[in-house]
Amino acid sequence: MQKSLIALGITFLISILLYSKDTLTEYFPELKILDQLVTAPVARDVKGDATGSNVVRVVDGDTIVVKIEGHDEKVRLIGINSPETVDPRKPVECFGKEAKEHLQRLLSGANVRLEDDPSQQDKDKYNRFLRYIFLSDGTFVNLLMVGDGYAYEYTYEVPYKYQQTFKDAQQKATEQGMGLWNKKTCNGEK
Repeated sequence: MQKSLIALGITFLISILLYSKDTLTEYFPELKILDQLVTAPVARDVKGDATGSNVVRVVDGDTIVVKIEGHDEKVRLIGINSPETVDPRKPVECFGKEAKEHLQRLLSGANVRLEDDPSQQDKDKYNRFLRYIFLSDGTFVNLLMVGDGYAYEYTYEVPYKYQQTFKDAQQKATEQGMGLWNKKTCNGEK
């Protein structure tokens, strides 16, 4: 009995090393405890999903810079558009400063997981990687920005993986007068 438990434990550890946490929990939902046990993800090529990416800085409410394999890479959050703060051709838009500050509070010193979306291009016209951002605790940053009223749902050319979820979050934020949807801030206008 003890030998079989040891063998099972070794098999489990090898599985953790060979497969990502997400793959394991997809096939074995009861292993959701891995979220609490596995805290040192391995960085992979930014062209796919990348975990263990350290946030270097927040550019604005929808763009960040992360360090991947020693390089600073700009990442544009898929599915959201925050009010402008850095576009030299435009004035700072209503709630832009607040959106950037909210994202800074969420991501300051954070280690994040980047998720690509096969329905979207790898990079935008400004050469920024297009990704979903997740905190180590599983918090979906893109969705949180919309749900908290710091960003608009934004579809660029083709629908994306979480589009309906983001639209639902925006509708709820609008109804509740969250952030930029509040009548005392922007009332949903830029």
